[in-house]
Formats: sequence, structure tokens, C-alpha cells
Amino acid sequence: MNVQLSPVSDSRKNLVVTLDSEEVDTEHQAVLGEYVRQARLPGFRPGKAPAALVIKRFSKEIAEELKQKVVTKAYRGALEKEKLDVLSVVSVDEGKIEQGVPAAITVTVDVRPEFTLPDYVGIPTKIDPVDPTDAEVDAIIQTLRSERADFKAADRPAAKGDYVKLSYEGSVDGAKISAIAGDKQLYAQVPQTWEEVEGANEGIIPGLGKHLAGVSKGDRKVVSIVFPSNFQPVPALSGKTAEYALEVQEIRERLLPELDANFFKAHRVDDLEGLKGQVRTNLRIQKEQRNRAAQRTQVTQALAEKLRFEPPTSLVEAETQNVLRQFIQENMRRGIPAEQFEKDKKELFEGARKAASGRVKVQLILAKIAEAEKISVTDRDIDLYIRNEAARSSQRPDKIAKDLAKDREALRSVQQSIIFDKSVDFLVSKATFSVNPP
Repeated sequence: MNVQLSPVSDSRKNLVVTLDSEEVDTEHQAVLGEYVRQARLPGFRPGKAPAALVIKRFSKEIAEELKQKVVTKAYRGALEKEKLDVLSVVSVDEGKIEQGVPAAITVTVDVRPEFTLPDYVGIPTKIDPVDPTDAEVDAIIQTLRSERADFKAADRPAAKGDYVKLSYEGSVDGAKISAIAGDKQLYAQVPQTWEEVEGANEGIIPGLGKHLAGVSKGDRKVVSIVFPSNFQPVPALSGKTAEYALEVQEIRERLLPELDANFFKAHRVDDLEGLKGQVRTNLRIQKEQRNRAAQRTQVTQALAEKLRFEPPTSLVEAETQNVLRQFIQENMRRGIPAEQFEKDKKELFEGARKAASGRVKVQLILAKIAEAEKISVTDRDIDLYIRNEAARSSQRPDKIAKDLAKDREALRSVQQSIIFDKSVDFLVSKATFSVNPP
């Protein structure tokens, strides 16, 4: 066997493996011998049929198995000789493989890039203060009150925080929006809806709530709404100025509940100080979780910026499809039409490929750190994954465990994900940090 290795790039290699005719014949004899032992032909006991007759009866099957055996022998022999750390097989050109003829097999593989890890202990990170301020605590308590608010009809002009019941019908350049909104008629007209006056969160029509302060029941008015330049729900409205004819049907003011015994009981505390303590604890936990997530991002970005290597193309291509799939699924759940993805196909692909390249690069770095630090997957890690996945997907843990046992590729993917997570946790545990000013 002769092996010629030629680089296509730093992470892609071509292997040309040549087997002489004697080596091919040896594999052919092995295949033929197996077929002779197992063949059942009329007039012959099992294993006693003449080889020539077996070849005639199973010529196609023998030729196919010979190809598989020769290709496998060539590939394994090449890896053993060249000591390559193969991540994926890109292509196999088997050429002509026949008895009595030399064979030349070309295998293109993506290999793990070679790089030296920089110092990854003590990576500097920045975090935010975790102690809640009095203003933050008061804002949360106000939100808790808002969640239990009552609404009472108000016989006065609408003020900030009120809710206005109204109808609207929109047009652009004199043409009704209903003609261009397709199945998103909520952006064209509704007989009645509620809108918060100058609310923090916008309703269906962007900026509509800002036009409602001072309106009274029975008022009719026309307001101008400028849609964002990239308005995904109805692309035809992007960047357009629309006129909406409104009719005010009712005004209701928000009545917040008193901070009394009933309110405290609903939140399982005894008094206002107990509620503030509960809110402070929850806020601190949330801030600590955000800091942890920020540190995870910072340490991986820092390592990626220190290293310069091109991640293997095949891994980037596979990850690009994952990124695109996740993006499209998330945005379809938000109501963005499939036609919009087709329109922005080039930009979406370029963005997904850039993100995928970064992900693959970080994964390769984390894998090398895991190897250096002997980070591995334990049975406890798998059990924890199964419990978390069961809670997330509302499946029984034993079903998830059985599915993983039957799908080796899925299990390998889970193990790899756990390794990456544990490696990032290790980096964060060894990182230094400074606290951002409040």
C-alpha cells in the first residue's frame, strides 16, 4: 500500500491510497471465500458450491463488497500511516476496483487544525454589581402590583398608564392597508382593541399608544404611524407612513392594589419588609445568573480572538445549516412569513455562516482545553441532562434514556455538548473579574 498526502488547506487533506493487484486479489479471495461458505445453491450442500458458480450467481454482490473492503482497508491504512486526527470525511473517489487490477482511492478529509493553546487561566472578565438598589426593588414591587391591578371606567381624558378601547382602520397613500396586509389584517383594521397610553411595551401598531394621551370617549381622530424600515410582520409596510382613523370607545384607569395583608399573603410574606427582602434575593440571583452568562461569553471570545486558524469547512457548513434552521424556526414562531426568508436568503446565509464559523472555532478550542484538563462526561452528567430534557420537553426520563441508547450519534452530540459546557465552566472558575461601576 502506498499513501500520498497532499494539503488542500490547513484543515483539509487529500489522501491518495494505491493498492497493488495482489492486495486487491487478497481482499477478493476473502470476499469470495465468505460467499462460498454461506451460499445455498440448488444441488449443492452449504459451502460446497464451486467458486465459479458462486461468482456467476453473486457477481454484483461480490463486486460491491470488494469495493467496500478495499476502500475501508485503504482508508484505515492511510490514517494509521499518516496519524491524522480526522473530524469528517468530505468525499471518497474509489476509482476502479476489480480483481487483478491495482486500485487507487482518493479520500478527502477534514482534520483537526493544529494550534497551541494560549494561557487560559486567569482570563479577565467584567461583571455588574449584584446588590439590588432601592429603586430596582421598588420598580419590581410596582410591577407586582400592576400584575394584580383592576381597571375602572374613567369619565375623563386618557392619561399615561390608562387603557383605551378603540377601533382603527389604516391606509397608505390613500389605499387601504387591508389590500396589502394579507393574513395580517390586525395591521389593517380592527373593530375593537385595547391600547395602553404611552406604555412601555408597544401594541400591534408601533407607536400607537403615544398618540392616545388626552383622548376622550367618543373621539375620532387620524394619527400618522411611521413603520420601521425592516418591518417583518408585513414587509409591504416597511418604511411607510400610514394614516390610522381611530374611534375611542372607552377609557379605563389602572387601579393598583394596596400593599396590605392580602397582598403580602399572596406573595407568602408577612409585611412590606419581607416582600422587599424576597425581591432583593430574587434580583440578586438574576444578576448573578446574568453575570455568569456574561463571563461565559467573555472567556470564549477572549480565547477565539487570541487564536488564528480556519475551522474545517465541513463542520462550518453543517453548523451553518443548524444556525439557519434555528433562526427560521424562531422567526416563524414570531409570525414572519416564509417569503421574507427567501427574499433575504443571501444575507441570512452570510450571517449564519459567520456565526457558525465562530461557533466551530470555539468548540475546537474547548475540546482541546477539555483534553488538557482531562474534563470528561460522567454518568451523573448524563442523568442531569436527561432530567433537564424531560422537564423541558415534558417527556418521561426513561423514554429519553432509551432513545439515547438507541441513537449513538445523538448520544455523542449530547456528550460533546456537556464537554463544551463543563470546559466553559472551568474557564469561568479560573477567570479573574472586575466589577463595572454602578
